[in-house]
Amino acid sequence: MSTAVRQPTAARTDRKPATMGQALRRALRDALADDPAVHVLGEDVGTLGGVFRVTDGLAAEFGADRCADTPLAEAGILGTAVGMAMYGLRPVVEMQFDAFAYPGFEQLVSHVSRMRNRTRGRLPMPMTVRIPYGGGIGGVEHHSDSSEAYYLATPGLHVVTPATVADSYGLLRAAIASDDPVVFLEPKRLYWSKADWDPEEPDAVPGIGRAVVRRRGSSATLITYGPSVPVCLEAAEAAREDGAEGWDLEVVDLRTLSPFDEETVAASVRRTGRAVVVHESPGFAGPGGEIAARITERCFHHLEAPVLRVAGFDIPYPPPMLERHHLPGVDRVLDAVARLQWESGFTSGGRGGAEGRGGGAL
Repeated sequence: MSTAVRQPTAARTDRKPATMGQALRRALRDALADDPAVHVLGEDVGTLGGVFRVTDGLAAEFGADRCADTPLAEAGILGTAVGMAMYGLRPVVEMQFDAFAYPGFEQLVSHVSRMRNRTRGRLPMPMTVRIPYGGGIGGVEHHSDSSEAYYLATPGLHVVTPATVADSYGLLRAAIASDDPVVFLEPKRLYWSKADWDPEEPDAVPGIGRAVVRRRGSSATLITYGPSVPVCLEAAEAAREDGAEGWDLEVVDLRTLSPFDEETVAASVRRTGRAVVVHESPGFAGPGGEIAARITERCFHHLEAPVLRVAGFDIPYPPPMLERHHLPGVDRVLDAVARLQWESGFTSGGRGGAEGRGGGAL
């Protein structure tokens, strides 16, 4: 079985725009072709090709036994995948939407996350659970949740979330090849994002457990992942173009929430002295609290201000017409940056202050 992401042999000029969805589909296709133990299963993944068409064409190419439609029963899907993994297969499960996975959560907690430990390593759990998550597509409740905190609170699970086309391919291939169970969170509003990418020679990317700096800066670090990565990059560019405050913002894309790349995050915050964590998940008991605590423990004597968070509100996901107020945006990110106790007094006004940009960070 080939588990490595293929390295480009030379600079190429024939790379064409590809979407995240296309990169994910190619990752699944290549994994199925490389290893007969890989099986894709889920609701409507076969004939329909999945709700977001990520599995389109796989059943036709590999057959209904390798890309299998299942009943509408998430607990049963995950329980079946547990049995498959125990007998040497590598199931890749698709949950149609983030909150649709909740009926199967007991399987993840009681069996998927514990099997390898329970058997003292004799039974690995090479299983990938793909979950489209997050808002921004006008979906209603149960179609737009950011539920990563549940999986992070479950020891034994790796939690991965790409934000780029290249990472979508590379991280999904790594997840499928892993002998540990991986919850693979796919930002659904980025399915149609594009980048130049060659499926025949995909870019090599860091593996699971490694964060990357997407933009270098010196004033403060924006720590984020998944659907909030483009938001933070846009905020950093807006701060640079404005120029009035002199903010040069660094953006760290975590890529993997568990295991957490503490070294990359700490190194960035030590350089800049200030940090803001940005995610769509609700703020209370969300990933940002854990990340802020780890930064404080590792970087306390380097911090010029408290670590702040920009997050979704502590409410069930709102109706589509209101989601723009719920999701962290550029203005809320820059409001938080303005509150980082700058010597020139931005806490008393800054970029028009919190009132000028529509409210506080949380």
